[in-house]
Amino acid sequence: MQTSEIVLVGGSGKTGGRIIKRLEERGLTVRAASRSSARPFDWEDRSTWRDALEGASSAYVAFQPDLAVAWAAEAIEALARVAVECGLEHIVLLSGRGEEGAQRSEAALKASGINTTILRASWFCQNFSEGAFLEQILAGRLQLPAGEVSEPFIDADDIADAAVAALTHPSHRNKTYELTGPRALTFRQAVAEIAQATGRPIEYEQVSMADFTGGLAAAGLPQGLINLLEELFGQVLDGRNASTMGGVAEILGRPATDFSQYARRTAATGLWSA
Repeated sequence: MQTSEIVLVGGSGKTGGRIIKRLEERGLTVRAASRSSARPFDWEDRSTWRDALEGASSAYVAFQPDLAVAWAAEAIEALARVAVECGLEHIVLLSGRGEEGAQRSEAALKASGINTTILRASWFCQNFSEGAFLEQILAGRLQLPAGEVSEPFIDADDIADAAVAALTHPSHRNKTYELTGPRALTFRQAVAEIAQATGRPIEYEQVSMADFTGGLAAAGLPQGLINLLEELFGQVLDGRNASTMGGVAEILGRPATDFSQYARRTAATGLWSA
């Protein structure tokens, strides 16, 4: 089992906090590396990278804003070089299914020669409770440019468990795991399950891409983020990722969490009752 210091690049995100908690519960030495951490890490300021990685033997990397952006692969390649120079032995990369940019980033990381574990994940369940969709869910209507294409939403807790396994067991090095939920749902079906779990009327409405991006612009979102969301909804969410995969069972030896389990668990916290 890996016992040396582990650094989480992107330690303040949906998966990072969960991973840190799990590693600390095991008594392992772990530190977050983000713009707000004691040893800050900023993807757009490479002068921060070396100090953030120094002293660690392995790292979990969650790229921001998304591996789909044009400069991600080059940044991952540069980060891998710094990691090797700092003596890191292993990087676990959170990647995305069906994203050409993510595949380029995976290849760049592997080409560096460092031991790698790729966790290739589908859309997070937590987007409905911790991310971009929460405000609309609370308002009772989610409007997205997604039709009847299904997505096997993955629970961020499953990703965290998989990352901990990859970081602590050398048998997972130089492997790729496709992490999905056990069942594919459309966004409309996902919202219906949330409504059932909460006992509240919550509706889903498909809107045009123009209306979607126009609404984001009116809300003041930066153009770069709007372009990213347009790519994710317009290109990646085209059915290419509708199939479920067995990566969770392969790495954890248990089934992936079903969306209905996530919905009931989250509803029980009262989050969606506001």
